[in-house]
Amino acid sequence: MSGSDKQVTARRTRGRRSIVIRRIDHIGDPVGLAFLESPETDGDAVLARVREYLGDKLRLVKAEVSHDEITVEVESRGWSEEGTRMAAAARDLYEKGAKRSALSMYRDALDLDPLNAEAMLRLGLVFAEQEKFAEALVALKHAREFGAGGAEMLVAMGQCAAGLERNASAIAYYQEALKLEPRNFVARRALSALGRKPAAKVKESGAVRSRRD
Repeated sequence: MSGSDKQVTARRTRGRRSIVIRRIDHIGDPVGLAFLESPETDGDAVLARVREYLGDKLRLVKAEVSHDEITVEVESRGWSEEGTRMAAAARDLYEKGAKRSALSMYRDALDLDPLNAEAMLRLGLVFAEQEKFAEALVALKHAREFGAGGAEMLVAMGQCAAGLERNASAIAYYQEALKLEPRNFVARRALSALGRKPAAKVKESGAVRSRRD
């Protein structure tokens, strides 16, 4: 084993993290069926669906099931520091226009650290920009489960859901985005196009205006 191999091996870590699988993100797919099963009477079936969804890189430690969420504690092994650096380098490449290379580096970052929320989010956003809606939505769901958030992500999820003709999900994502950014023009316009009137924009209070005056 070379010196560099020893350094990489030394930095490999095993860690545990809680992720949240949301019912709204999995309507009609296999893991979504876990929400229809009783954890008391069909606990093994629920865990089997969650394990299948997590794949080989994440080990299920425990799961708590509620009506709208499954909170899962998982264990993974990887190189988190290297994955973070790789994701940052990939974003820099993407912003410079080297989109194909960036896409490959985001995948490499996830090979290094399967729970890298930033790499998963950016991968999903790249797919969404390319109108690869199914691939994008899968990545964005994972990113959300790993802890990513924000209006940009929710708008992209809405666009992907709409592109896949899942209008009810698209509406829900746009509405969530507007809770974070009430003035988000893209989300407001998309909701109108789907036949939903966005909530009125938040107005400044009289107290705020009087202070400015």
